[in-house]
Amino acid sequence: MLKRYFTKKRKCIDAWLDDTLIGAKTYPALIHESMRYMVLNGGKRIRPILAIACCEACGGHQKDIAIPAVAIELIHTYSLIHDDLPCMDNDDYRRNQPTCHKKYGEAFALLAGDGLLTYAFELLSKLRASKQTMRIIRTLSHDAGTVGMIGGQVVDKLSENKTVTLPLLDYINVHKTGKLITASCLIGAIAANARPQQEKKIKKYGEYLGFAFQVVDDIIDNNGYLRFMSKHEALCRAEELVQNAKHAIRTLGQRAQILNHIADFVLHRGNRCDEKKNKAKKS
Repeated sequence: MLKRYFTKKRKCIDAWLDDTLIGAKTYPALIHESMRYMVLNGGKRIRPILAIACCEACGGHQKDIAIPAVAIELIHTYSLIHDDLPCMDNDDYRRNQPTCHKKYGEAFALLAGDGLLTYAFELLSKLRASKQTMRIIRTLSHDAGTVGMIGGQVVDKLSENKTVTLPLLDYINVHKTGKLITASCLIGAIAANARPQQEKKIKKYGEYLGFAFQVVDDIIDNNGYLRFMSKHEALCRAEELVQNAKHAIRTLGQRAQILNHIADFVLHRGNRCDEKKNKAKKS
């Protein structure tokens, strides 16, 4: 069920992105080509899929969330471009392809990220003026900003070559990774014109899920939380967070069932990565 849902929604999101992004040959071509390269070179589309699923769980329709979902993915991609830069994580590959700065140079990678961020809010400005639109813009800009995702990145950078405590690591991960995931969920509820209680449940779901997402990432990468606890203890923590996420939306009924499946997917990503590694070794 979840695999079919992911495949269907990913195809839809990819089509939205392809249609929405400025053409690669539009002058100045290099910036638009580099933006398209990074956005369209794969990716699971977890955040926009969450936005769609939360919108549908609150009684909304896919069309209600199309532009916000695109904006979320553009902002996520811009953050990846900047994370990969030599002054940040200095990564050579992203999604098994050269990172933006390796393909286009550091200056144009920086500008591609800037272009995606500003274009995301240009798209949101085209939505019909309404209270929901203003809340979507406010939520995304707040959670992607200096008290959200960027704030987490700043603290992460300041913590390099220093002793990091567990509470500080929690802060970094809740903000650097979790805030955009939470925003994706909440924006889905806002787009569906959800009731305040529904919004509250969806937001809680997003907070727990975003935290679990990073814990599982650390288990996969064998770092982060594994500096403070065993793999088994980290997995137990992720399981508890996922259970809390599912508990938060328990009263939303059958429409929220896909959100439970997504939570299980986040928890078991580590198992799938291990399976892929074992297959690669055997081949």
